[in-house]
Amino acid sequence: MKNIAKQYIKWAVVLSVFTGMVSCQSDYLETDPTTAASEEAAYSSASNLMAIINGMHRDMYSRQNDSQGQNGQGGIMIMMDALADDLVFPSTGNGWYISTVRWQDQVNDSASNTFYPYQFYYALIRNANLVIANGPSVPAPTAADATTIKAAIGEAYAFRAFCYYMLVQIYGKRYVPGANNTQLGVPIRLEANEIPLARNTVEEVYTQIGKDLNEAATRLAGIARATKSHFNDKVILGLKARIALTQGNYAAAVTAAQSARAGFDLMDKTAYTAGFNNLAGNSEWMWGATIIADQGDSFSNFGAYMSRNFNSTNIRQAPKAINSKLYQLFLNKKDVRIDNFDPTGAHTALALPSTYSKFPYTSQKFLAASQADSRVDVPYMRSAEMYLIEAEALAKLGDEAGSKAVLNTLGKKRFTDAEANYVGTSATGAAYLTEVLNTRRLELWGEGFRFLDLKRLNQGLDRTGANHQSIVTNNVMTVANTDLRWEFLIPRAEINANPLIVQNPL
Repeated sequence: MKNIAKQYIKWAVVLSVFTGMVSCQSDYLETDPTTAASEEAAYSSASNLMAIINGMHRDMYSRQNDSQGQNGQGGIMIMMDALADDLVFPSTGNGWYISTVRWQDQVNDSASNTFYPYQFYYALIRNANLVIANGPSVPAPTAADATTIKAAIGEAYAFRAFCYYMLVQIYGKRYVPGANNTQLGVPIRLEANEIPLARNTVEEVYTQIGKDLNEAATRLAGIARATKSHFNDKVILGLKARIALTQGNYAAAVTAAQSARAGFDLMDKTAYTAGFNNLAGNSEWMWGATIIADQGDSFSNFGAYMSRNFNSTNIRQAPKAINSKLYQLFLNKKDVRIDNFDPTGAHTALALPSTYSKFPYTSQKFLAASQADSRVDVPYMRSAEMYLIEAEALAKLGDEAGSKAVLNTLGKKRFTDAEANYVGTSATGAAYLTEVLNTRRLELWGEGFRFLDLKRLNQGLDRTGANHQSIVTNNVMTVANTDLRWEFLIPRAEINANPLIVQNPL
């Protein structure tokens, strides 16, 4: 717990949920002046207001529950990939995320991993609502203070948009481009209170997301951020590109993706295989988290589950692997991205101790600071994603030549030979679009996109013919795109507390 002078507020999270909110009472902002800030103090100055935003960014990588696997956004990213096909658990290890792999969480409304994303995002939304409501009354004796307040409120809008985007994808039905999307989404809460609210439609949630992103863009325009953990105008554009792609608004996705990536040059081949652990120094990373040494929990951090070298039971027993079929698709393409995976599982360059289990196709994409230090910078957004969004959107608009030009720009940077020798794909039509989507799978492996992509694309789950083990997946090898399990159940705590909530069908 850090005091406000160090720009962090420790939130006391009360695990009772009411209309989509973590109920926060008088201990929401702790009043001990040596460790935190009272609510009155929090809104007494521009720096204190920004401290709330800094605390929210810290919560993005720190766990808020007693379960060490529930480690903020990083933990939810692991869940979103564990549900899918490209992240392979070669053994059950010591059990972390195995219920997720087996599709057992989202069908159990009392499951901790069903509750956690709901709690996590709505807690951030409550914080954002408090900043939005109270920020305009914070004193601004100097121009610098006024800018800080403007930035804090802008980031609060961005947080709210991002959280609703995640919530509606996880708990709502997929957005259907061109439809009216009256299917149930999640409750839209714009004030920090506990008034019962019904679930809004998916369309209504996306409309609110768009409003919040526009407000964030206006407030953050031209304001420099302190670190890449914060939102800025380019990250807002990146979120707009993601959401436009989800909604099938492909022209808007192209425009936003092009603008978002400006100034974030694609990393070179050396950086790509260096362990994904240099947020500040990597030109390609647009938004992410650098876990502060004294702020992380060694066995809860993203790297405690997704790195190859940290000395944890989970990594020693169940190192994460890539889908072998996906690996084979790129094997003969001189693609540096597959160098982050070892088909033998030996990882000789890492000099792993004999106590580390070895499985084929395991990953060393993410490398922890050391065997004794699990910290790994957590990637939330990279410019490579923007290239992939643009390539997919252009292909779906029928501009295959334009799409190939974009995809080839990314491909050249991932080509192990001289870029001048790079030859792009000759595929056309549906086969070309599949090439784009497969490239997205490889590029963004382990970064939390795959389950949501399958849902967005209305594709089923298919783990067959690869290195998935039926004993690990509990024989969940295929799931049809029409299966009800693509929507998480609303947590039982919310159902019990809110009489207006309607449960998802099971």
